[in-house]
Amino acid sequence: MDGAASAVTTRGNPSCHIVLRGGAAGPNYSPAHIADVEKLLAKAGLPKTILVDCSHDNSAKQPERQPEVLRELLAQIAAGNTSILGAMLESNLQAGNQPFPQPKEKLRPGVSITDGCIDWSTTEKLVREIHAALAPKLQ
Repeated sequence: MDGAASAVTTRGNPSCHIVLRGGAAGPNYSPAHIADVEKLLAKAGLPKTILVDCSHDNSAKQPERQPEVLRELLAQIAAGNTSILGAMLESNLQAGNQPFPQPKEKLRPGVSITDGCIDWSTTEKLVREIHAALAPKLQ
């Protein structure tokens, strides 16, 4: 509380996961990329739990490409991959984004002020696709 330095050690989090969001080298959600990450996690003695960000560099920062990334992940899961535990989508009520800061009266409701997003109708369609693809696996 009074600005003193401290060192904290924990036993770690057994429920951790890695997030793949692509990078300067491009997307990193292909089957080959996922397999490489699985090997690295195993080598480090960590659980093979991978979350893929469908936005950012995995979609070349083009929100409208997020559905194709998600569908590729669903295809990998359908082919037997058990390391992919989830996917992240950048979603809002309306598609796109808007600059910020700007006067409050110029802000469009339901439009992101950060990253570009897919709209709600696209999000709803994708959630239904995910359910149709994965629900039979849970039965």
